[in-house]
Amino acid sequence: MTAPAATGTAEAAPARRSRRLPVRAPDALVVAGYLALAVLLTCGQWGRPGRLFHQAGDQILFEWMLARAARAVTGLENPLYSAQLNAPDGVNLMANTSVLGLGVPLTPVTLLFGSQVAFLVAVVCCLAGTATAWYALLRRRLVDSRAAAAVGGLFCGFAPGMVAQAGAHLHMAAQFLVPVILALVFHPDPRRVWRHGTLLGLLVAYQLFLGEEVLVFLVLAAGTFALAYAAADRATARRLAPALLGRLAVGVAVALPLLAYPLWFQFFGPGHYRGMPFHAYGYQLDAASFTASARQTVLGDDHLPGLLAPNPTEENSFFGPGLLVLAVVIVIWLWRRPLVRALAACGLLFALLSLGEQVRLDGTSTGIPGPYRLVAELPLLDHAVPARFPLVCVPVLGILLALSLDRLRPQPAAGARAAGVPVRLLWGGAVAAALLPLTPTPIRTVPAWPVPAFVAEGGWRAHVPPGRTLVPVPPVTGAGVSPAMLWSARTGLAFPAPGGYFIGPRAADDPAARWGAPDRPTAALLRRVAETGEVPVVTDEHRRQAVEDLRHWRAAVVVQGGLHHGDPVRRTVDALLGPGREVAGAHVWDVRPLVG
Repeated sequence: MTAPAATGTAEAAPARRSRRLPVRAPDALVVAGYLALAVLLTCGQWGRPGRLFHQAGDQILFEWMLARAARAVTGLENPLYSAQLNAPDGVNLMANTSVLGLGVPLTPVTLLFGSQVAFLVAVVCCLAGTATAWYALLRRRLVDSRAAAAVGGLFCGFAPGMVAQAGAHLHMAAQFLVPVILALVFHPDPRRVWRHGTLLGLLVAYQLFLGEEVLVFLVLAAGTFALAYAAADRATARRLAPALLGRLAVGVAVALPLLAYPLWFQFFGPGHYRGMPFHAYGYQLDAASFTASARQTVLGDDHLPGLLAPNPTEENSFFGPGLLVLAVVIVIWLWRRPLVRALAACGLLFALLSLGEQVRLDGTSTGIPGPYRLVAELPLLDHAVPARFPLVCVPVLGILLALSLDRLRPQPAAGARAAGVPVRLLWGGAVAAALLPLTPTPIRTVPAWPVPAFVAEGGWRAHVPPGRTLVPVPPVTGAGVSPAMLWSARTGLAFPAPGGYFIGPRAADDPAARWGAPDRPTAALLRRVAETGEVPVVTDEHRRQAVEDLRHWRAAVVVQGGLHHGDPVRRTVDALLGPGREVAGAHVWDVRPLVG
């Protein structure tokens, strides 16, 4: 994900390459190609509001976050907290993946076209933007060949792991600032320390609002790369270290004041939590995944990846055997370059860390301890998902590909040896053969129940006075797909609702992390009915508890939209609250007489 490397160490940056290159028509065509590919990968949803990407709950979460950012901008509300979800307690958005760095600039798109279009635009920007940023860095700092830079940028932006993340996790796919940050950290010019350091601090602060996990990986990868490069070329490292450390110091001095309050709010503000609601070490990759094909590639299928990755969004290591063989050949071929040695060390380390505490092969534990167990308890790393470490390998491989292809172009310098035509054709064919099986396919979509017209067209407004909530059926308080969040996002957060899909504390006096709000008995009852289709025997105790829960949620109206077991759920709610009525595509219970 956040790769180390391609920085601009002295070895890689002649003065002529350090200058800002003018944008030419071929560069614009490369970027247009990236954009076209990103739009193609998202084609399953454009103009289709009844479809969501396969990990539907994650898309709903990020649609809601984008809608919330737009509301915060237009309503001048606190962007770090919202009471529109998880009523009556609200949600600490800074402690969740709020992607304010995407949501705030996309506010006009969200307001004009809605949360689904804003989400798709964000996916396109993340994929194409990341590819473009790496292309620019490669072109200006590391290679002379535009074609080599284009191939490297293409892989960095559209590798299987990037496509898998983009359909579900905007905070992981938003890596377009990573190359820019690396370019500033490892700038070969020892001058302009203050200027570069200030820009570095501003970009780091912005990256925090795109995705904290990417920033953590970036710091770890950049540190690993710097140490590996220093070991490979001590003289250059000693010469560049003072300027590098100076830029870092200035960057920290700039970023800390900007981030002090948001970080305080995240860790100590209302709705903060401690730990994670899952064991990060459980999300590891199988060693065999590195040579397998991901689902969303031309050779992928659903069976094998399901055995080798924790879920479809974490297929981050599926590089295929051809690319790994090429990477080994490139490292041997260009071993004399300190940059290549440092890249190889960084990529290998993060690949090994992804194997978790105990290495698995073809779905079976080998009993071999994994390197991750050595760092699993360290701060920051104790919350890092091992399966995401190979995202660091993506730019490493992209840079190696670009460096190798750049060596094939004719060398204008006197005495330089150009590769012969047969060699260029042979190597170009080998790169194509390794990359073609990784060609991504459009991100898969699944059907979603439409937002009921009663909600979408505002019919609920006559039933929900200020200070009261709309309760969806079933009320989701755990990690399930939340109709309340989808309805809320698609209506611009027009109404407050209980529950939702987020991470929060177990209770007001227990900050341990959990998915969603603590379960209320009525929510758990209705969720069981929705999952099983079995109507329970409803007792007076159930009815009393339902009224108590509705009062806790400050409910005014209960609304049921489309459900797979809709009739059993409706009959259960009728038994709890009395008969409801059909209104504009929804079954509605006005509970104000019950709760007072």
